[in-house]
Amino acid sequence: MVRILDKAAVQPRRKFNLATSFTIRRSPAKSRLASIQLRIPAVNARPNRVELVATIGVRGVTGIAQILFRVFRDGVEIFNTQQGIESVGSEQNYAVTFQAIDRNVRSGRHVYSVTAENLTANTRADVVGPISFSGLAVQTRT
Repeated sequence: MVRILDKAAVQPRRKFNLATSFTIRRSPAKSRLASIQLRIPAVNARPNRVELVATIGVRGVTGIAQILFRVFRDGVEIFNTQQGIESVGSEQNYAVTFQAIDRNVRSGRHVYSVTAENLTANTRADVVGPISFSGLAVQTRT
């Protein structure tokens, strides 16, 4: 049995749109994609978990870019995953979706954010949309 503690969701971009695309920055720089805030109550909230889901629309422009997606809680990385993005002559458009679980989060307000960075020199990948990021904090039973 679980009890919902808090939930939040943002959708800064609702659809694929080349006209509003932006280039994913080259690592170690990061492109910030979305942020949410969740509150864990001080009483009867443990054990708990925060379930985070992100979907990012990405387009390969040149080469095969390796994009590193990171999830942060209060500025500290808690999760990452990597996705290869091909360009011209192959697949170009991707909807990258991933889920992260953050367990036994202390009480208080927490800001979760998702970023992307391009790990591969001489390649380019753009965020073309959509972008969505959601979180659900639940109390769990041991």
